[in-house]
Amino acid sequence: MYDEMRQRIIKEARYIAETGATVRQTAQVFRYSKSTVHTVV
Repeated sequence: MYDEMRQRIIKEARYIAETGATVRQTAQVFRYSKSTVHTVV
């Protein structure tokens, strides 16, 4: 389970770094709440 969370966090962080997306945009793409993305990234 830890590895799955780690992979998800890395994907979200890469997406933000590569696209310059906001936390809100990233949350929409990955279908998580804005708060979840903000907390983990």
